[in-house]
Amino acid sequence: MRILCLRHVPFEGLGALIHWTRHKEHELIEAYASREMLMPPAFDMLIVLGGPMGANDDAQYPWLAAEREFIADTVEDGRLVLGICLGAQLLAAALGGRVFRNPEPEIGWYPVTLTDTARRIHVFDDWPETFTAGHWHGDTFEPPLNAPVIALSQACMRQGFALDQGRVVGLQFHLEWTPNTLMRMVEACPEDLLPVPHVQSGEQMSGHP
Repeated sequence: MRILCLRHVPFEGLGALIHWTRHKEHELIEAYASREMLMPPAFDMLIVLGGPMGANDDAQYPWLAAEREFIADTVEDGRLVLGICLGAQLLAAALGGRVFRNPEPEIGWYPVTLTDTARRIHVFDDWPETFTAGHWHGDTFEPPLNAPVIALSQACMRQGFALDQGRVVGLQFHLEWTPNTLMRMVEACPEDLLPVPHVQSGEQMSGHP
């Protein structure tokens, strides 16, 4: 399977997903959304990664409109799609959902719980009901029509959604973080690490097993 991974910034990459693609012997193609939206290579699955911009910050990042259209077309074509953090927000917006500020930022390692709906979707069969995941977001989303919420946390009631029995999945949280990718995010965005509830320090995050 050929997997196209859309990146937004150098410091947010695939992390542990690289090991998964190698283990499964998938072909990985990485591209920056801001540069290569108009001529993407052939692919079977799309992964859209995170970034510090907002999903609707078109005035500052005019290529976001083309990216949302590209994501919508990919879903319409019947391909596999996974959005992570900003990628999940872009996926929601591309399919008619809404992206807006979460009541509070959520940055660090916090528990995520799957909803009863998620337990009925085959792609989540092997997932534990509650698990600890990485978080780095100030926004959240209202899923598109017919896309149920599949996970929540204490600070964010919409941690993920799925369509077409898991062919299309948006995850607000991060399962791909490695010590190296997390360190790069801490170094790139220290201004986000405010002393408020549900925001951990760089030291707290780096010390997580």
